[in-house]
Amino acid sequence: MTNLLAMLRKFYIHPLLWVVIAVAVMTAHFTEMIMLLGIIIIHELGHACTAHYFSWRVRRIALLPFGGVAEVDEHGNRSLDEEFWVVAAGPLQHVWMIGAGWVLANLDIIAPGTFLLFLHLNLAVLLFNLLPIWPLDGGKLVSLLMAMKWNYLKAYEYTLLLSFALLLCFHAFVLLTSPANLNLWVILSFLYFSLWKDWKQRRYVFMKFLMERYYGDHRQFLELKPLPVDSESSVLEVVERFHRGVKHPLVVMKDGQEVGKLDENELLHAFFADKMTSAKTKDLLYLY
Repeated sequence: MTNLLAMLRKFYIHPLLWVVIAVAVMTAHFTEMIMLLGIIIIHELGHACTAHYFSWRVRRIALLPFGGVAEVDEHGNRSLDEEFWVVAAGPLQHVWMIGAGWVLANLDIIAPGTFLLFLHLNLAVLLFNLLPIWPLDGGKLVSLLMAMKWNYLKAYEYTLLLSFALLLCFHAFVLLTSPANLNLWVILSFLYFSLWKDWKQRRYVFMKFLMERYYGDHRQFLELKPLPVDSESSVLEVVERFHRGVKHPLVVMKDGQEVGKLDENELLHAFFADKMTSAKTKDLLYLY
């Protein structure tokens, strides 16, 4: 109960959401709006409570005019298993909500029409969030798949590019099926803006990823993944190869032979504290 109250205190309501609620009241859609808000709140609490269970830092849970988002301060430095469950926890809430609604309808506690509306809204929120487009839950699951193969920076960029291509397909679908649906146009605008903003800030996001690795809790890494690096590679080139969710012991190679080893914290210290972004990895072997 204490944890739940702590989560509720982190809610932030966007001012425009009050405008949407006022419009819903004036157009006699207040019941649908309250039901939709309840579904979104439970969805986001699923993310936030699971993140809290894994001791993630939950900054806030924002309720927006078109949905919600649970904001955390981990920046891709937790295990992929943890990230999967935090992402999946939102969509999984709809399973028990639909089941509970079905039980209540069969017990005649709620009217069949109310259950059908509840079912429709649940499925709409669930299916929309599972679209493989960043920053929706489906897009975040795609990002985790990308992270299994590529380093953090490439996986993030590939996720954004793939999301943009899929968003164009979704846009074409909207044009063909519901060109006059204002809600869909608002959602499309939000997704286009989010992708544009995240693409412009991808290097900044990458820096936050590195800073969390350097200044954060190093105990969070459960898996070691040795990273062979060329002795002539610069510090910047090496940190751009870092993967999410693992810690990298660095194996310095020259002409196919191992010439030394570095801890990733030594490289990050050279990057952040000593500003040696262009230094060669071979030079660090004599410093640390």
